[in-house]
Amino acid sequence: MKSQWCWIGVVLLMISVLAFWGCGGKINQENFKKIEIGMSYDEVVAILGAPVACKSIMGAQTCDWGKEPRTINIKFVADNVVFRSSEGLN
Repeated sequence: MKSQWCWIGVVLLMISVLAFWGCGGKINQENFKKIEIGMSYDEVVAILGAPVACKSIMGAQTCDWGKEPRTINIKFVADNVVFRSSEGLN
């Protein structure tokens, strides 16, 4: 009985690790290339997931996805992509 609980714990740990890796899995070159000028904020979120942070200045919004060293930065004006950049994507 004790070894059964041990195996259940190992399986749950593996599932947790895979779920954690999946969260960062959207921050890659393939998804970055899908982001096009003129896309809406909602279309970008459908590809990359929710941003880590956003800030608004004078009607423009800048949002960041990922964390160093792999990041995507997108600037929106009137809810549409006007600029995109990335770092650390291979």
